[in-house]
Amino acid sequence: MKNTEHNPAEHTIVTCNLTKKYGDLCAVNRMNLTVGNEIFGILGPNGSGKTTTVLMLTTLLEPTEGTAEVCGFDVRKDPRNVRNSISYVPQDMAVDVRLTGRENVMMYAELYGVERPAEKTEEALRILELSDRADDFAKVYSGGMRRRLELAQALVHNPHVLFLDEPTVGLDVAARKKIWEHIRTLRDAGMSIFVTTHYMDEADKYCDRVAIIDRGVIKAVDTPENLKSMISQDVISVSISGEFSGITIPGVRFAFLEDDELVFYADHGDTALPLVKDALNEAGVRVKAMSVRRPSLDDVFLHLVDNAEDTSPFRLGSFRNMLGKRG
Repeated sequence: MKNTEHNPAEHTIVTCNLTKKYGDLCAVNRMNLTVGNEIFGILGPNGSGKTTTVLMLTTLLEPTEGTAEVCGFDVRKDPRNVRNSISYVPQDMAVDVRLTGRENVMMYAELYGVERPAEKTEEALRILELSDRADDFAKVYSGGMRRRLELAQALVHNPHVLFLDEPTVGLDVAARKKIWEHIRTLRDAGMSIFVTTHYMDEADKYCDRVAIIDRGVIKAVDTPENLKSMISQDVISVSISGEFSGITIPGVRFAFLEDDELVFYADHGDTALPLVKDALNEAGVRVKAMSVRRPSLDDVFLHLVDNAEDTSPFRLGSFRNMLGKRG
């Protein structure tokens, strides 16, 4: 694990009480973050403020209160220099399927005013392993290739900070792994990566640090390992049928019920497992399956985040767009 202590001079992103309000709704509430040369992940349920945060940091949305600096430039006072220092790859696809891969990247190089655009285009295509397919039209690219092409577009002007909004959503496991390999390579080359993701396993495996946000409030920021240590006990999962009304076992604490699965925290999982089964059977609950494991980032997320049902409207157009372009 990389060292997560950063010299303030090395911070590429700094926010101080960053806030965004829409009338009475506070989408982001007094956020304080520092990000350096690392893969920094922000996790949260739909409507938690992840994308709003990214839009403010990329100058696409003006904060209501507080400040944010990217590469030393204030997002409100000096947005042009912020934009010159960053690239942003949104969740919705930005590839023109009527152009070849090379033409897509060249177009961005020219839009950015890059010196030697042809040379920089070839370099970006090589880094993302697209050189051999550069003259194919993007419409024949797979979902993973199109996402790598988006990264090539974002990298063509050599940004200091790369913002990625759900970079692997809708991709298969192999394509997701490939994208993260490239993201790690960029981090190792000195780039700061700020990423939103719903995939807890990806954040656990690839992010140097993670912030968990809920209803606009940062609940915790740390390395995945340190976050998982917040839950020091073993996790017992029990699939049941029947009505659960509670059991009492020393050293075992009921955590939550999800669908037909009970989750308990136990001081000694292996020892507690048969005790939990016997107690549930005595309470008239049939146990269908049981398991014990160490805490995961999912457990920390559920521990910190309010489980209230997401009531935000379903965006059918965006959903169809994603499926159509990443299939």
